Amino acid sequence: MHIIHLDKLTINHAGHVIFRDLSWALGDRDRIGLVGPNGAGKSSLFKAIMGIVIPEVGAVTKQRGVRVSYLPQEVNLPPGKTLLDEAMVMPPELAQVEADLAKIDAQLGDPAVYGDAVALERVMARQEKLLAEYERLDGPSHASRVKELLLRLGFSKDEFDLPTESLSGGEKKLVMLARLAIEAPQVLLLDEPDNHLDLSAKRRLESFINNFDGSVIIISHDRYLLDDTVTQIAELADGKLTLYKGNYTAYANERELARLRQQQQYVAQQKEITRIKDAIARFELWASIVVNERHIKQARSRQRMLDKMEANGEIIEKVVERRQMDVQFDGWRGSTKTLELRKLTMGFDDDLLFMDINFLLRHGERVGLIGPNGAGKSVLFKLILGELEPLDGDIKIGPSIKIGYYSQEHQTLAAWLNRTPIERIRDMKVMTEGEAVAFLGKFLFSYDQTRQPIGTLSGGERSRLQLACIMLSQPNLLLLDEPTNNLDIPSVEALEQALEDFDGALLTISHDRYFLDKAVDEVIELKDGRLRKFIGGYTDYLTTTGNTF
Repeated sequence: MHIIHLDKLTINHAGHVIFRDLSWALGDRDRIGLVGPNGAGKSSLFKAIMGIVIPEVGAVTKQRGVRVSYLPQEVNLPPGKTLLDEAMVMPPELAQVEADLAKIDAQLGDPAVYGDAVALERVMARQEKLLAEYERLDGPSHASRVKELLLRLGFSKDEFDLPTESLSGGEKKLVMLARLAIEAPQVLLLDEPDNHLDLSAKRRLESFINNFDGSVIIISHDRYLLDDTVTQIAELADGKLTLYKGNYTAYANERELARLRQQQQYVAQQKEITRIKDAIARFELWASIVVNERHIKQARSRQRMLDKMEANGEIIEKVVERRQMDVQFDGWRGSTKTLELRKLTMGFDDDLLFMDINFLLRHGERVGLIGPNGAGKSVLFKLILGELEPLDGDIKIGPSIKIGYYSQEHQTLAAWLNRTPIERIRDMKVMTEGEAVAFLGKFLFSYDQTRQPIGTLSGGERSRLQLACIMLSQPNLLLLDEPTNNLDIPSVEALEQALEDFDGALLTISHDRYFLDKAVDEVIELKDGRLRKFIGGYTDYLTTTGNTF
């Protein structure tokens, strides 16, 4: 049964049409992954469903009584409150009933009411109706249900009193998700709900989504999450919405098969069109030479065939390869022992992160570093880079090793925020301005973007710029800290291909499980101050340990 219908929507932003004549019907138990390149209009589509963005043309129709809740990409919680305070914020309907009951209590204490039998009866009848409504909305169990949800989402009771200012972006999203779930909506719109979550939190999020009693539409770049939670993929690209049955992997395979079929059909049809056009030219030539009415009719007949194909929309379009980031890490043969950690110990004040850990990375090895947030993964990278000093132990980097470092928070660009991408690139390698623009074009930068301050770029644009800088530095050891966080799926796939072709060593921190399966041959887990090694990608690690990471 369809509960939301989008009828020929056209969304225009700052004079740019994001999509036109888009129609879509959503069912009451749908599990849909909404995918597409950055800028395709996925978030705008969510906002149109919520009524935040008003379409220029078209309408969004919801079945009567359908409640839709929306988790935006960025969640801001007011300061001065605790985690539990914010999670306990009541749904509007329940909050109104509670406020009305408080007014009734005040009235019952008014002598003008309790001293007047008629007025008292009227107020008590109103109170009885409100109490029944309060029960219907599960008001008495609201607090216990919120706490139960927070525990399910991974928070401990000790964390309930944490100030909102101390929460990470991912934790703020989970708090807001608990609030939305308590509203018991029929439809949940989740815009990148997994951003900034560690692996255990992602698993809990997947469990929450799979157990949600209603429809869920998810915008996410986490292909593993999409594989685990959705049964349909809606691809928004080039202003068109295309639906595919199955999870992300099924969609990727079907899309590739469809593209191959379309290309084969296009080639075959173009051969036939060429044959018809050649026949038309031949008949027209013969008609001009011998003035034969039969040849003129034959030429006109074949021209009508072409015109009919075009009028009926039967012309098959050529497959246009989507513009994709062109990144290549050349690498080169360096020391066999690329990186070695010996009895490494690190901590801050009384907080000991890890002690006596050992690790050896050889040339050509590809290793994923995982573990809960706060375990010390990024600190370990800073130790390897020499930005921090260990409390004890040694870090040995091969004598012919050059490191290419990707920072999760884009710190490698911090000194360049007021400069342009062109200036950053030309500082790294001598080249003309035109060559710099062409090089940045490989990383999907428009001409205007190459000339604007780096500080004005989006997270995804800064991520691509970091990768461009690493490519120019020609390292043979890559240290990548959450490289896929701000990239869309096509860019992540381009990065995965570049890493597959890379002749060097890779050590990457990542919570992207699909990426870990594609990019690494070994996983090391930093947890409880210990480093443990597992052969294979994330799925192999999960099978071996049965962990919730």
